[in-house]
Amino acid sequence: MKNALAIHRWLLAHQIHHEIVRLPRPLTCSDDLPDVLGAAPETCVCVSVFEVPVRGGREPVAVVSAVNSPPKAAAVSALLRAPQARPASAFTVNSATDYADGLVCPILLPDDLTVLVDQRLIDHLDPDEIVHTATGERRTALRLRALHLFSLVSAKPVDLTAPPVRGAASLARPMRTA
Repeated sequence: MKNALAIHRWLLAHQIHHEIVRLPRPLTCSDDLPDVLGAAPETCVCVSVFEVPVRGGREPVAVVSAVNSPPKAAAVSALLRAPQARPASAFTVNSATDYADGLVCPILLPDDLTVLVDQRLIDHLDPDEIVHTATGERRTALRLRALHLFSLVSAKPVDLTAPPVRGAASLARPMRTA
């Protein structure tokens, strides 16, 4: 499993200014970051992992967003034009990301994992603003500038606020019987 030390070493190797913050109490998940750090929820970043059906099985998809506006499964499935998306199990999150479930960091995610970033997060943050994210550990968090985070995350920005695309079947009117 990846942890704060692996993230710290990787960021040092890439000469990215950052700070690993020791937390006063343990996190249960990334959603706890605003309370534990006393930071604004829109500056705390989380990663949600969904399972999306593909030919022959299910594929994990990670979505990077602010903790105060997590992605909805319906929005993810509509965006990917999948019949459904559902939150991934802890086992799937652990194996797909190499981070502990609920504490996934958007940095150092595997290259073969589909990663999306919520456009609202990019639009609402100043590039020089400080953001916080989990490190895979319950007692630490990562603090760095938004500009660095977005440059390091290899993700496609997507609009998760668009209404779901309706199929032809949902647009059809019921048959009149009388």
